[in-house]
Amino acid sequence: MRLPEAITAEPRLQRVLAMLSDGGHAALIVGGAVRNGLIGAPVEDVDIATDALPARVQELAQAAGLRAVPTGIDHGTITVVTGGRGFEVTTFRRDVETDGRRAVVAFSDRVEEDAARRDFTMNALYATAGGEVIDPVGGLPDLTARQVRFVGNPAARIAEDYLRVLRFFRFHAWYGAPGAADPEALAACAEGAPGMARLSRERIGAETRKLLAAPDPSEAVALMAGAGVLAQVLPGADPATLPALIAAERGAGVAPDWLRRLASLHGDDPAEALRLSRAEAARLARLAPVPGRFSVDAAGYRLGESAGRDAALLAQARGEPLPEDWPQRLAEAAASPLPISAADLSPPLQGPAIGQGLRAAEQAWIDSGFAMPAPGLIDVALTVAETGK
Repeated sequence: MRLPEAITAEPRLQRVLAMLSDGGHAALIVGGAVRNGLIGAPVEDVDIATDALPARVQELAQAAGLRAVPTGIDHGTITVVTGGRGFEVTTFRRDVETDGRRAVVAFSDRVEEDAARRDFTMNALYATAGGEVIDPVGGLPDLTARQVRFVGNPAARIAEDYLRVLRFFRFHAWYGAPGAADPEALAACAEGAPGMARLSRERIGAETRKLLAAPDPSEAVALMAGAGVLAQVLPGADPATLPALIAAERGAGVAPDWLRRLASLHGDDPAEALRLSRAEAARLARLAPVPGRFSVDAAGYRLGESAGRDAALLAQARGEPLPEDWPQRLAEAAASPLPISAADLSPPLQGPAIGQGLRAAEQAWIDSGFAMPAPGLIDVALTVAETGK
């Protein structure tokens, strides 16, 4: 089996591979570029594995007129830049010591040792400069079957880095066939889930973002719940409405959005559990369901078109009926600002009464389908502020 020529023929990639091989070293494309290239998925970054030590890679790059940046030199990684594109070149490695969060590595001159320390078999595929695939651990059959399987003993791989529990479900969401989750891997993830408490919430949050951004992560998230992993990552989360949300997204022709999907899980405190940014936490809070029946007009007016669309999809996933023309109504509501302001109410209203009046006018504006004229809205605001009703 060979990688598509569109990947291997890229001149800048060939320049870096030739730099290594001309210096007498192995030069292999590795990991995601090989995996994605073989299944026709988009290939973004291309990583390279070699038996050359980091100092030797720097020496060869300098001799070839390429820029070498020691981005991860302690772990054997040098980024070689050519033509404005960077390629991570990493020396073959083997683990010497692990603690569930990070590994102490030793450099190796054998691709087999390098493959044995990787997480999943489909990530332990290599390819030569000519595209010939090298498969030290049996990853090709798993990739063909779309089965995410740990390299070697699943429990041992997880004990090396407990983030691999979450990575298993993320890779299943992106690359696994429905119903093809490896039972041995699932059992090991369930057993290793408590070890995730040792990980930083930033790492867990980053991995969760990638998982929920998959085209359809619903099976993976359900498997997480069944294995006790979801409760470990996001206490209080319930995946029941996620499949309906994904169906609603597809029906509306809306692209996947990880935070919208996170909102459907209703975790106890996702902002803290996943270390969301302030902007992410604020957006998530705006998508929390409000009491009463969902209103497309209110969502569009109060949230804007983008967040209002998210709220509408989440309402639809909860089983609330939406009008057939809801996207158009949402856009119209978002483009219908209240035609009065505080200046129209002062005097006679002052202080908090102005805010109370404006809120009443807003509700009347929404209830009227954004048709009530300004004088009527002013009358509503003044009446409510004066009577308190």
